[in-house]
Amino acid sequence: MTLGIRYAARSDVGMLREGNEDSAYAGSYLLAVADGMGGHVGGEIASAAAIEELRKLDTELPAPELLAALENTVRTANDNLHRIVESDPSLQGMGTTLTAMLWAGDQVALVHIGDSRAYLLRDGSLYQITHDHTLVQSLVDEGRISPDEAASHPQRSLLLRALDGRGEVDPDLSLRDAKVGDRYLLCSDGLSGVVTAETIFQVLTDTGEPEQAVRQLIDLANRGGGPDNITCVVADVVELGGPPPRPGQGHAVGAAASASPPDPAGGSPGQDTPARRAAQLRDTMPQPPVAVDEMPPPQAAAPPQMNPGVTRPDPAPRRTRGGGMRRWTWLIVVAGVAVVGIGAVAFVVLQNVRSGYYIGQENGTVVLYRGTTQKVPGLSLSRRAKNQPNPPITVADLPQDRQVAVRAKYEVKGPGAVDDLRAQVCRHAVVESGGKLEIVRGRKQQNCKESKVAGSQVAIAELPTDDAAKVRSGALAFPSRQQAEQKLAELTEHRDQCRSAAATIKNCPGGEGHR
Repeated sequence: MTLGIRYAARSDVGMLREGNEDSAYAGSYLLAVADGMGGHVGGEIASAAAIEELRKLDTELPAPELLAALENTVRTANDNLHRIVESDPSLQGMGTTLTAMLWAGDQVALVHIGDSRAYLLRDGSLYQITHDHTLVQSLVDEGRISPDEAASHPQRSLLLRALDGRGEVDPDLSLRDAKVGDRYLLCSDGLSGVVTAETIFQVLTDTGEPEQAVRQLIDLANRGGGPDNITCVVADVVELGGPPPRPGQGHAVGAAASASPPDPAGGSPGQDTPARRAAQLRDTMPQPPVAVDEMPPPQAAAPPQMNPGVTRPDPAPRRTRGGGMRRWTWLIVVAGVAVVGIGAVAFVVLQNVRSGYYIGQENGTVVLYRGTTQKVPGLSLSRRAKNQPNPPITVADLPQDRQVAVRAKYEVKGPGAVDDLRAQVCRHAVVESGGKLEIVRGRKQQNCKESKVAGSQVAIAELPTDDAAKVRSGALAFPSRQQAEQKLAELTEHRDQCRSAAATIKNCPGGEGHR
């Protein structure tokens, strides 16, 4: 049975925005949504550039290559954004979210960074299969605020991770199984921030065709005020009755629909570059709209007619400039209070974030940090904790899955996580192999792959009997290679003493000394 997808994609500017900073792509093998940021022009360029790079993956790939292909392409897209900003510094600060799915039969790879979302409708239940990279989501994860509080939090739009070209990109990557009947939704926060999950579930359940679903979801977001651009991609997993679809038959929507397709030939004076594509995209931007009043302004009211013989009272004096100053003074005071209040909230949030813990590595050694793994331009959200692992933990001595986690950095509840990590260290043991001593790592340890670290010419038969017994029992195991090497050097010294004519060590083989 060959699986494929039937899809639809749409993007809408919403009710309040002047331009569309969202981009999306839907094809036979690739679905992607990007929500740009950094101003009207910068946001559109960033999201379109990301989608333009991702759409190259809309081709048939072997399932084992999906994750690597996605990760490499996302890094290339991030590098492209860096080059665009280098060529046009006025675009500094632009960036984009990115949520994309790459398909190969019943396998689908998912990459995610930012606060766009992916949902899965399966067997009558709706699942959110991405995790928002926002400040408020990190506070919810740590139990510091509730999901209800997060919905109205003043910092709910603050992204902690995005594709912005400023450094190494750190997306979430996962591989999932797909089955016939699954329905997937990728969307920008212009939908998920306005339409509830319950309503999204109802629409995805009740509508038959993907095109009908995306239209209805966008309509609901606009009815809810449409405060942001709205982009939706809906795809149904189906059984293909014929040959696999041809690659590259999809289409882009939103800002990406205005971007020039990539030029495969390079090196000519008119070659396709990120900067050139940015300029082309800017040239196609819609001009600022001209304000048109729906109704003419009201005419000034005529002065009231007075009865004969009645003196018209003097008109009220005009407000003097001093009164205007007082009004502005009050406005400034109110604005100042608001700024102070927002600043106080931001300070409290920042302090809460900095009080967390996470584990990472420096120079191959495990490091405990205070703060969060997330990054916010211009803000320091982490620092080295005061108490570090002692003795140090070498990353290479951990099981493979722990090595990956430490290098990627992960949040923990407190310093006690270091002890948990130390308990998983693949220990170095002095053992006997072929009659000689050697150092191995990970012997008889769960999740540790046994490997030889160092050999020696020390024969176990030449050791004092109590040393030989410890080697054979496996008692000489140590957390670090250095400790194991020190023990091996000590055993070598014992062997040499036993060989000496004036041996002082006890329990040497063959009597007091071994000559």
